[in-house]
Order: sequence, then C-alpha cells, then structure tokens
Amino acid sequence: MEGQKKKILLVEDDDTLAEVYRQRLELEGFDVRRSNNGEDALKDAVDYHPDLILLDVMMPSLNGFDVLDILRNSPQTRNIHIIMLTALSQPKDAERAKELGADDFLVKSQVVIGDVVARIKHQLNML
Repeated sequence: MEGQKKKILLVEDDDTLAEVYRQRLELEGFDVRRSNNGEDALKDAVDYHPDLILLDVMMPSLNGFDVLDILRNSPQTRNIHIIMLTALSQPKDAERAKELGADDFLVKSQVVIGDVVARIKHQLNML
C-alpha cells in the first residue's frame, strides 16, 4: 500500500470524542473524514469511498443501525468494512448490528482507543 493511505469515515456526533479518534487515526497513518450525523454519513460513504466506517449508533435524525442497514443494501457501499462503536452495551444491540451486517461491534466504555485501532487494522488486514 505504498503511498496509499487507508480511508476511514468516522461517524460520531460527539465533537470531543471525534477529535480524539481523528487525531489518533491520523497518527496511525489513516486518512480520516468525519461525519457528525447519519445523513452526512450516507453521503460521505458514497463521495469519499472509505475503506472502513467507524459508526456511532446514537445520533440525531438517523441512527447508526439505520445507516448500517442502508449502507449494506446499497451496491455502492455494501462491501465497506463497518465497525459499530457505541455506548449501547446490551447483547441485543450487538446482535442487531451483526444481523444488519456490521463487521464488528465495540462498546465505548469497554474499549480504549488502542483496541479500536487494532480492530480497524484487523478488518483492513493490516496486522
């Protein structure tokens, strides 16, 4: 992958958290674009062609499950790796994410940013 940075679409409505993730991912060598709501995420997924989407669930207007469902049912975006990163910690939420086609499901309170980076690299076969 010489000279070609992997692209991450970070979908997170919390500005502080998004900035922390953006800085760390850029430090790790990723090209990062942020969407702060579901509608923008859908548009950016098509325009930006990310290698992976880090997707929050609880967002205004269109939640992450809806975004995931739409992405997985659209020919342009169905093959993008998607990791759900959420405050929701119920097993039913993880099951729903898997049923809708998420590649991974991480609970914010149960992971540190290094874990998230490792999962991203795993999904993108970079480890």
